[in-house]
Amino acid sequence: MRSFLTLLFGVAFLSSFAQFSGSVEFKYYALKDTTLNTYWVKDKKIRLDQYAKKNNTIEGSFIFDLDANTIKFVNPKRKVWGDQKSEIPPVMKGKCDISKGKGKTINGVKCNEYVVKNAEENTVITYYITSENYDFFIPMMELWNRKDKQSIYFGKIKGLSKGSMPVMSEERQISDNKMISKLEITKINKGDVEQSKFDNN
Repeated sequence: MRSFLTLLFGVAFLSSFAQFSGSVEFKYYALKDTTLNTYWVKDKKIRLDQYAKKNNTIEGSFIFDLDANTIKFVNPKRKVWGDQKSEIPPVMKGKCDISKGKGKTINGVKCNEYVVKNAEENTVITYYITSENYDFFIPMMELWNRKDKQSIYFGKIKGLSKGSMPVMSEERQISDNKMISKLEITKINKGDVEQSKFDNN
């Protein structure tokens, strides 16, 4: 009986740390545009689909292979694909000051608040970060190496668990509190993803 309970506990413990598999839908708001996006995740591969606002068709995709450290772009309209080079981020002015706020639940997900402020760049970004089993997100961002401040400032937060992912983040100007950009996860679906999602199509 004891060995059975030990095995049962061990399985439950390991499953709580299992890698995420499924899809994550999110919106990215900027001053002039809003984009709809979906991450598809299976093992060490991620596909990012970016949708057109008018007819909800896929405008373009990126396929990340965390084992091979590669990124491919896919354009379904032109039926072309190729290797995407990792971007080199610009030199950041000044210094980021980071503070941790209170916990908050967003769309049923428990998050911790982190505020990253850079006075010289007149920018403050507030992140609401969950620390569940989204092991794909931080390695993907490190591989992608994007130039936008949302990505750069997130990389300045130290000590996050490897399963961390922002559920929502807001970029504002310090001087007038004007919203510059916002990222918000709208739906998380856990489950198996077909391997064909990661083909170049």
